[in-house]
Amino acid sequence: MAARSVKARRIAWFAVLGVAVLLTVMCVSLVFAAFRNDSAIESHLGTANATVESVAFDRTIIQYQTPDGIVHSPATGVLYPSGLAAGQLVAIEYDATNPDLTRVAGRTATLTLLPVGMTVLITWLVAGPLLWWLRRLIKRDRSAAEPAKAGRS
Repeated sequence: MAARSVKARRIAWFAVLGVAVLLTVMCVSLVFAAFRNDSAIESHLGTANATVESVAFDRTIIQYQTPDGIVHSPATGVLYPSGLAAGQLVAIEYDATNPDLTRVAGRTATLTLLPVGMTVLITWLVAGPLLWWLRRLIKRDRSAAEPAKAGRS
């Protein structure tokens, strides 16, 4: 019975570690992607005024016109949209070679550092003590099983 308990706790330990590492890798990837997007925008910088069409949890949709007269409305929304409201007119910067890659003017990837950093910090503040506690239970169960094995020999 104790062997099952140790095995279940080891599985739980690896599951907690896996989830924490996965969240950390995703957050770091998000920061790198934000800096890469900013680099793409800055290398082919275009500017325009856009109208905020809708604001939702997962994206803020804008509509703007490029100098060639084409109206764009990026399906993925605008980068760094905090504080925008539907109907608002906002200055944007976009990648002239890919007009669907847009950001609010003056905002950069550094805005992702605080929320992503907090997510990583909270993840490890929860996972660290949980991993420590599970490891302690595993060691306790193993040490309790050792005298039982020695007594049977």
